[in-house]
Amino acid sequence: MRLIYPVLAAAFLGVPTTLNANPIQRACLAAERNASRALCSCIGDAADSTLTRSQMREGARWFDDPQRAQDTRQSDRASDEAMWQAWRTFSSLAQQRCG
Repeated sequence: MRLIYPVLAAAFLGVPTTLNANPIQRACLAAERNASRALCSCIGDAADSTLTRSQMREGARWFDDPQRAQDTRQSDRASDEAMWQAWRTFSSLAQQRCG
C-alpha cells in the first residue's frame, strides 16, 4: 500500500499542463504557429481575465476555422456583437501583457 502513494503522486505530477489549460491556451498550444508554452500561458491568463468559458470555447474554434471568426465579426446578432467586443477586449489585453 505504501508504494501506491508515490506512484500516484508521480502520475499526477506527470500530467501535462494542457489538461489544466483553458480552451484558448489549449488552442494556442495546438496551433501550428510555433508559440511557446510561456506565450500560450500568458494568452490563456488574459482570456481568463476577460472571457467567459463559453466565449473561450467559441474563440478557440476560431483557431481552426478563421471564417467562423469573420462570420461572427460581420454578424448583426446581438450575441455575436457581444462576442466580438469581448474578443477585442481580450486581444488588447493579451497584446499588452504578452507582447
